[in-house]
Amino acid sequence: MKKNKTEKRRTGDRGERRTALYLILRGYRILERNYTYGHKEIDIIASKGKTIAFVEVKTRSDLSVAPQTAVTLKKRQNVITAAKGYCLYHDIKEKTLRFDIAEVPVKGRINYIKNAYSGQ
Repeated sequence: MKKNKTEKRRTGDRGERRTALYLILRGYRILERNYTYGHKEIDIIASKGKTIAFVEVKTRSDLSVAPQTAVTLKKRQNVITAAKGYCLYHDIKEKTLRFDIAEVPVKGRINYIKNAYSGQ
């Protein structure tokens, strides 16, 4: 049975909350959730020390296809553009920027992938 948009959004929200908690428990500070820059969105922006992590969260009930594969080149480019906008707006210069992916199964452990792709 196919999920409607409301169900998908609720599932996605749960995954983002779980990922935010996962990061907080590991010493990160959540700077933004669902940050938008134009029509581009970043699910979570978190900082720890001199690093800012821009996190794309993929929550799935069906793991027959790896959630990481849903982060297409276009999506990566959109996150990078939004991250640059965030850094410009907040005058961020002395930080290391990192692009991460959180694969969140509805049931089970989060697979958190640091440096999942380059910001270049």
